[in-house]
Amino acid sequence: NLEEKMLRLILQQTVRRRELFRLGASFCDSRQGGDPNQVPCIDVDDPKLVIIPEYPFKENESLQTQKARLLYQSRKRGMLENDLLLSTFAAKHLGGMTKEQTDIYDRLINGPSNDWDIYYWATERKPIPEEYDTEIMRLLREHVRNEPREIRSRQPDLAQAKRDQ
Repeated sequence: NLEEKMLRLILQQTVRRRELFRLGASFCDSRQGGDPNQVPCIDVDDPKLVIIPEYPFKENESLQTQKARLLYQSRKRGMLENDLLLSTFAAKHLGGMTKEQTDIYDRLINGPSNDWDIYYWATERKPIPEEYDTEIMRLLREHVRNEPREIRSRQPDLAQAKRDQ
């Protein structure tokens, strides 16, 4: 299938780059000239189409397990801005969510392929696409506005957040 072919291509390119680098190759662009007789030049085009696989949502996961997973995923986003926004949101609201609301939150934080999209929607910098314009997104936006002016410069204590679930 296409995903396997793309993954194979990326892995082949990575192995080739590592081998050339190990042999003393430098990273350069052969289209810009230079002496091709000196050091081998790593010049591998990136694939034109990189497919990001869709997140596999778990169908038979218990609500308790799902909330524990979402609590973790809310804290470990890969960008500090969303770590702070989503971890404080999850600590405050995840414990009281119904199964339906929890599923909506799951799709919100795991559906988009780019965390910056979530950040811009939550901070009202970009309009929310229809599929993510939900009660949970509106609750997240309200949380981000932080009208009570709570200090949110660090993630909430994990042990306390787990107890609240």
